[in-house]
Amino acid sequence: MSEEQKNKPNLLVVEDDYENQKFLQIFLKRKFNIEICDSAETFYEKLKNNKFDIILMDISLRGKKDGLQLTRELRENKEYSNLPIVGLSAHAFQRDKDNAYNAGVDVFLTKPVQNNVLIDTLIKTLEQKTGTKVD
Repeated sequence: MSEEQKNKPNLLVVEDDYENQKFLQIFLKRKFNIEICDSAETFYEKLKNNKFDIILMDISLRGKKDGLQLTRELRENKEYSNLPIVGLSAHAFQRDKDNAYNAGVDVFLTKPVQNNVLIDTLIKTLEQKTGTKVD
């Protein structure tokens, strides 16, 4: 791991759309070391094998569990209960926002989100919740 990588926070992006994955990878790698997963199965594998500082959680995932369920499970797990989670969804109704906050996200954003808003939100949430400074 390079010195630059050591100084970047580790971000887990939970996103099942391939195009969104690629875009987020390119855009966010300036400030974060990024791992991407696309389902509950790969999510738990990544969580087990890596230490993450923050999670960007897509709310609508294909498969047995969505991002709300994964967020609830993290909040119920003592090891991950304080891990910062930024929820991201194409669903912009108030009930979607309420459901995300009730599940335990720290911040909820709707797609499409402006690049600077996304990166600023991730950095601000990480700094507020953990005290970690991001260069």
